[in-house]
Amino acid sequence: MKYTFYKYQGTGNDFIIFDNRQHELDFLTKNQIKSLCDRRFGIGADGLMLLENHPDFDFKMVYYNADGGESSMCGNGGRCLVNFAKSLHIIDTETNFLAVDGAHYAKISENLVSLKMIDVTEINSLTNALSLNSGSPHYIQFVNEIKNFPVFAEGKKIRNAASFIKDGINVNFVEKLSAGLFVRTYERGVEDETLSCGTGVTAAAIAYAYANNLNNQQSISVETLGGNLTVSFNVTANKFTEVYLKGPAVLVYSGSVEI
Repeated sequence: MKYTFYKYQGTGNDFIIFDNRQHELDFLTKNQIKSLCDRRFGIGADGLMLLENHPDFDFKMVYYNADGGESSMCGNGGRCLVNFAKSLHIIDTETNFLAVDGAHYAKISENLVSLKMIDVTEINSLTNALSLNSGSPHYIQFVNEIKNFPVFAEGKKIRNAASFIKDGINVNFVEKLSAGLFVRTYERGVEDETLSCGTGVTAAAIAYAYANNLNNQQSISVETLGGNLTVSFNVTANKFTEVYLKGPAVLVYSGSVEI
């Protein structure tokens, strides 16, 4: 049977989206999702999302990584799903929706989506790195000459290290620029570098503020291989609240696929 899909991208982080409000796609298996996300034999994407009804929210976000496994929060995916919900006339310019890590507020103006992320109250110091959970677990390492850095090789090694192998971790390499940060991310579940990672960008900005003892209201510009994002938050005693991830979320195309 053929089903209508929508391909969205947020700074190059791309997703297959289905409207599953009628639960027509509840049958999807891990292997089917993996096949749909395959860039040679399927539609191709970093992940797949289902938009579903929820009695207490505008909608529910269900997210799967490219390996077919249901995953933790995806920031760029959440922003894309907000734009998709607007296209379905489920929302107008603001929304409250439910994701795997809890409730999220977002606002949208044209294709620019600002998504409220979870508070971050715990940051762990590792050898030459920091780790934290911004909706998904992230490892953050500051480097120089990031454009030439071996992200795939180093990211894969860290992601598969003994201390992370059980649950996996997303690995971010970050360089301070004159006007913000440059972030490159190796994502678990994709098992490769992606052009952008929303929770990774959020984690990197928070880690930078933590490492440099920044306080009060902050707004940090972040460049990725796929485009530019902004992360803003309040900082008090290393507690990060009112965290927002802002950037473009764009429909690439739609079509139908046999499943």
